[in-house]
Order: sequence, then C-alpha cells, then structure tokens
Amino acid sequence: MDLHELVYIVRILVAGVCGMVIGFERKNRLKEAGIRTHCLVASGAALMMVLSKYGFSDMTVADGLRGADPARIAAQVVSGIGFLGAGMIFVHKNTITGLTTAAGIWATAGIGMAIGAGMYITGIASTVIVVIAQTILHINSKVLRHPTVRRIIIYDVDEDGYQSKIEKRLNENGITVHGMSVRKNNENSKKIYKMFAELPPTLDEEKVSSLIEYKCEVKTVN
Repeated sequence: MDLHELVYIVRILVAGVCGMVIGFERKNRLKEAGIRTHCLVASGAALMMVLSKYGFSDMTVADGLRGADPARIAAQVVSGIGFLGAGMIFVHKNTITGLTTAAGIWATAGIGMAIGAGMYITGIASTVIVVIAQTILHINSKVLRHPTVRRIIIYDVDEDGYQSKIEKRLNENGITVHGMSVRKNNENSKKIYKMFAELPPTLDEEKVSSLIEYKCEVKTVN
C-alpha cells in the first residue's frame, strides 16, 4: 500500500465518521435512516469521488491531459442519491413525512464527496451545519412556528353589529380574520357566521372557543 492509497482510505473513513454524526441525530429522533445508512452514504460518496478523481490516473495521454472526465462518476452520485432519498418520503392522506431525512441523506452524500475530494474542512464544517440545522431548527420555537388557519363557525347569533364586534375581539388576541360571511338560520331566524382565521402559534382551538360567547366550531382546514 502506497501513501496515496492510505490518504484515500483516510478520506473515506473521515467521511464515514461525518455520516455517523449526522445519522446519530436522526436515530435519536427515530427516523427511517440512522447511523448505518448515513455512514454508508457518506463513505460510498467519498469512494466514488476518489475513484472519479484518481481512479483513471493511468489514462494519461502524451500531452499530460487526462484521458477521461474526472467528474463523470462523481456526477452520478448527485443524481443517483435522489432515488435513495425518494424511498424515504411517504405520503399519507395530507401528511408528508421523510422530507428532512431525505434532504439529510442528500447533504450527507455531498459531504462524503467533499471529503473524498480532499476538502476536509469544507466537509467537516458542512457536517456541523447539517447537525445544527436538524437539531436547533427542530426545537418548537415560537419564532419558527407558522400561524395556523382554522375555519370558525358561530351559530345562533341574535345581536346586531356582531360581525365587527367579534372581528375586533379576535384581532385583539392576535387572530387575523379572512373572508367572513353571514347567513340566516331559517329555523330560528338567527344568524350563522363563517370565517377563516389565522391563529398565532401560541393560541389553540380551545382558547379561540373561549373568546366566542355563542355556540361555535373551530375546524382544521385540510
């Protein structure tokens, strides 16, 4: 074994360790791909990059130029890893799961390729960034959470000017009202209000119901 091959092996090992670090975070969250998968993806990507960059060094023409494209094999990793990631994405009814894990696999492959090319600092720094992104951004922070939209139906309203009254009350509690409509209940001649409301992350459906003195329903918008 010469020194060059030893360097290549070190690159593959370092890439595997970086993959294990990312996989450890995924395993702790009980995701589909864990330590072994991420380690294999990173190590495999590093191997492909080494093979692509140095595997055809013997194919040198007389003028000193490479006789093969050094990026050809490495380029296939970028597109090929998409098939592995696609297998981790599941759609059930209106819920999509596995997107973050699939993106992590794709990023892990990129890290493996960077280290395989000898860019140790870039690969290790990218590993840190990926782990931070998957850890810190997963925290249920009020700043990061998005408002939720609910459909509110208020029954049997028997007072005038209630539309402006309830809209003002909801706005005071951070709720944005969209598309309020009113119709008359033919059974008791009272009014039924329907609206879409944008709720802040800190407000739940029970709290919204407590703001309304009439019988109401707060429904999730599919």
